[in-house]
Amino acid sequence: MQDKEYICAGQKIKCSMAAGPFTLMVIGTQLYKNKPIANIGDNKLGVNIIPPICVCKSPANPVVASMIASTMGAVTQAPSAPLITAPWVPGNPQIIIRNMPILTKNSKLICAYGGIISIQ
Repeated sequence: MQDKEYICAGQKIKCSMAAGPFTLMVIGTQLYKNKPIANIGDNKLGVNIIPPICVCKSPANPVVASMIASTMGAVTQAPSAPLITAPWVPGNPQIIIRNMPILTKNSKLICAYGGIISIQ
């Protein structure tokens, strides 16, 4: 497998609705170039997604919507945390790390507020 197909701890990730990038953290013992390899279950705020609080601009986010309403549209973003309810998709089911498919450069993480987190 080529280097670029392994997503490991320290990889930069970016949300389409947030300032960023963030850092992907991975806790595991299966390493590639001395870094733990990520799987589709590495989607937890504060554990895998650092920092867990970002500046969000999605009007579907209640914190952002409240800020927009309270400032009559003058402010269109607010500090908030993404709402992640599902694993990364797709993974590579041909390679299993910690009982789940590994992440690939094409994997995406969907925020309930409409943001799409992608591998940078």
